[in-house]
Amino acid sequence: MRASMILPITIAAAALAGQAIAGERSVLNIHSNYTAEELLSPCQEADNDARWGQAAEIECEQYIIGYVDALEATGAIGTEIGICLPEQNVSDEVRWAFMRWVHGSYSERTKMMAANALLATMQDAFPCAN
Repeated sequence: MRASMILPITIAAAALAGQAIAGERSVLNIHSNYTAEELLSPCQEADNDARWGQAAEIECEQYIIGYVDALEATGAIGTEIGICLPEQNVSDEVRWAFMRWVHGSYSERTKMMAANALLATMQDAFPCAN
């Protein structure tokens, strides 16, 4: 029964990511209120808090992994798109890049939807070599 749920969930995630990439009014913007500030909190606490740091890291990196997987499923990562992620330790590399990117213009970027902020992070931090 669990395996039968994986395909519909993957398809839904891929559809959401594809719409976010399209730059049109995204389903993510309509249905998700998860902001960059809300994602930033567990991403930072993963390194700062011994008591719940491990749980925070899981929350942060699982969101990132799901988002990256959805982008990959829709073909929204690669040389054609201009985002080339590292081959190893992707979730941690994206997490660190996301934290740096948000802090680059904190008051403005924390208000963004988390999905849009992650996409902008990856476009900025992981461009493909020419």
